[in-house]
Amino acid sequence: MDGITFGRTSLLCTLLLWGFQVCSGTVTVNVAPKVEVLKGESAKLPCTYKSSPSSNIIVEWYIDEQGTRKRVALSHGDQRKSDDDTPLSGRVTIGEDFTLTISAVQPSDERDFYCQVAAGSAGVGEGTTMLQVFFAPEKPELTKPSSQAISVDQSSSSQIGTCVAMNGHPQPRIIWFKDDQPLPEIKDRAEKTHMVPSVVKEASGLKTATNTLYMQPTRADKDSVFHCVVEYSMPGDQIMQKMSNTITINLNYRSEKATFSLLNTDPVKEGDAVTMKCETDGNPQPEFEFTHDDNFVKGESGVLKLKSVKRTDAGVYLCKATDYDNLDADLSGTIILNVNYLDPVSVTPAEPQVVMLGDKVEWQCKTKGSATHTVQWKKGSEVLSQDGTLAIQAASYEKAGEYVCVGAVPSVPGLTAMASVNLTVKGKPMIETPAVGEVSKEGDMVTLKCAAYGVPAPQFTWKPSGKESVSVEGGKVVSTVTLEATPEVMKDGVKCEVSNEHGKTSETFLVSLKRAIGNSADRADKQQGGSSGVVVAVVVCVLLLLLMVALIYFLNKKSKLPCGKKDKKDMAGGEVNNDIVVEMKTDKANEEAGLLNKRPSTDK
Repeated sequence: MDGITFGRTSLLCTLLLWGFQVCSGTVTVNVAPKVEVLKGESAKLPCTYKSSPSSNIIVEWYIDEQGTRKRVALSHGDQRKSDDDTPLSGRVTIGEDFTLTISAVQPSDERDFYCQVAAGSAGVGEGTTMLQVFFAPEKPELTKPSSQAISVDQSSSSQIGTCVAMNGHPQPRIIWFKDDQPLPEIKDRAEKTHMVPSVVKEASGLKTATNTLYMQPTRADKDSVFHCVVEYSMPGDQIMQKMSNTITINLNYRSEKATFSLLNTDPVKEGDAVTMKCETDGNPQPEFEFTHDDNFVKGESGVLKLKSVKRTDAGVYLCKATDYDNLDADLSGTIILNVNYLDPVSVTPAEPQVVMLGDKVEWQCKTKGSATHTVQWKKGSEVLSQDGTLAIQAASYEKAGEYVCVGAVPSVPGLTAMASVNLTVKGKPMIETPAVGEVSKEGDMVTLKCAAYGVPAPQFTWKPSGKESVSVEGGKVVSTVTLEATPEVMKDGVKCEVSNEHGKTSETFLVSLKRAIGNSADRADKQQGGSSGVVVAVVVCVLLLLLMVALIYFLNKKSKLPCGKKDKKDMAGGEVNNDIVVEMKTDKANEEAGLLNKRPSTDK
């Protein structure tokens, strides 16, 4: 073929190709590249197109089913329908805008969806949408193996725990933590620390992730805390996490030293319960034995308990342990136990004391303790002596009663001892100061009380007598009598006579009328009235004095008062008997002339 023929042939092909493109037209389909939805919700997959020319439009949605395309919905003119015998049958619809809606989305719906638009002579266009389904897994559960403790001397890795996160989509990821620090994700089983993951697809289409941690722990891991976290995806590129419970491992390791300690925090005193504990830094704890001053003492699980210790329990206690995995270690400890004590308090004389009124009494109190102690004599809460001696110079009825000697060791709280003695004072009865009886009027009944001290108990006689009752109040005897307030009683009172084998005494109780409140008020009114009269009298006197001064001034001004010329001259000359000179000055001429009986001056 020559060049001219080739050129003509190329031009003809180009014209034919251009003509084909013009005749066939174009179809452009627009879809969302990705649609995200939560399991159980509805998903909407939009589809729009542009076509030139646009006629006889057919829109179809397809999915891949076992390597072949399968239509799930169709829109042609006024016809819109979903296809049967598809995984989406009964859950898919196509709208007027060609949007494909899938209800109750399941994990199995996660796939590519194809929107195909046929526009007759304009051709066919297609767009692909990826549907992604999400579902948060349950909180992960962490469990330990039921096997025995792990030994740090093992040459192979041991199972620490298994973490399970159930029912998530897409597949969740499990991360291990030790003491809140993430562990590297190592799947190589040859490593001392590694993980073995696995995933199970449930019938629901959700995925359950399992991850087992293996380690070859060291002694430093005896207190380590492990937990796992499940990490999963949610719509909008969100990465979420849920944390499991925590576990610790039961780790066995040899003992290297022992600790022997006294658990009592306060100083030990006689009668206390004492607890001593022996333990090693190994696990499990070995066997222990206890001795006290080289004598075997029985303990249990490294704990030695002594009930109600005595001073003889003081001394050196030894704890010794034997760890067969480390026989060369010195696993022993000692405690020096001090037991504080205080001897019973002795009082001399110890028997109750009975003395006569006014006699002297003295006691001595002694004790002995393991440390510096104090001795106090007390009656009630009052401290009477702090040197062990209590002396009463003159016994009285008020000083009768119980006295207590208290011994104590201040450095040991609660370490005390005490003894008591009783003092009885005998003597002639003594009557308290009598109170005056009051009645509203003569002839009323009056009640009187006569209180007296005395040992033996005093006997009462009332003169005149009445209805009587006797009671005991503390260390005194009280006789109460009720009788009529006769004129004799109002005049002479009532006599209370008290006696015992040591003598007798008496007091007279006066009976008077009650003061009436009304009478007091009248007296107050009278006093107030008298005061008011005095005030009125003073005011009247002042007014009369003012009137008198005014009258004198008026008469003097009218020249009604007699004044001799000689007097005027003497006054004018400034000479007055008794060498008294009175000089009067005023700036007002008329007023001066009136007072001196002169005419007003006309000089200018």
